[in-house]
Amino acid sequence: MEDKETPEQLTQQQKGDKVLRIRRRRPRRRLRIAPDIPGVFRFIRRIATETPLIPMILALVGLWLLFSWGVYLAERGANAQINSYGYALWWTFTAMQTQGANSPGPITATGILIGSIWSILSTVAFFGAIIGTVYAYFMLPRRRPSREIVGVLQYNLEQLESLSVDELELLRDTTVRIVNTQIGELKQKPSGP
Repeated sequence: MEDKETPEQLTQQQKGDKVLRIRRRRPRRRLRIAPDIPGVFRFIRRIATETPLIPMILALVGLWLLFSWGVYLAERGANAQINSYGYALWWTFTAMQTQGANSPGPITATGILIGSIWSILSTVAFFGAIIGTVYAYFMLPRRRPSREIVGVLQYNLEQLESLSVDELELLRDTTVRIVNTQIGELKQKPSGP
C-alpha cells in the first residue's frame, strides 16, 4: 500500500491565514502468521544476560543436588523406597513442586527434616527465581546509569565521616568531573525559542 497524503484544514492563526497540514496514512500492518524466531532468541538472550535468571537457576540446581544427597544419606539404610541417589533426586524434585506431599517419602527423622526444609526452601527459591527474573526484565528500561552514580554519591556523602582522605579526594574529583561534563553538554545544546 502507498502512503497517501491528504491535506487537512487547521485553525487559523490570524484572519485570512490558510494553514494546511499533510497527514500521512500509515500502511496497515500485515498479520504475522509465523513467529518471529530471531526475536524470540533475542528475548531469551536478553533475559539470560541482563537478569539474575542464570545465577538463580544454578543456585537452585546446586541446592537440589545437595539436599538430594542429604536425603539419600539419611534414608539409605532405613527406607526401601529411597535406595539410590537417583530416586533421592527424583523425590526432591517432586517435593519442590508438591510441597513434600508426594509419597513415598523419607521415614527417618533426619530425612523428614531435610525433606521439609528442602520443600519450603525450593518452592520459595523456584518461584522467587521466576518473580525476580520477571521483575528485573521489566525494570531494565527504567535503569539509568546517572541514577546509579547519583545513588553512589549520595551514599558516600552520607558516610562522609568514615571515609579516608584518598576516598574523599576521589569522591570530590568524581563529582566535579560529572558536574563539569553535564554543564558542557548543556552548553553545547542549542537553546530553542
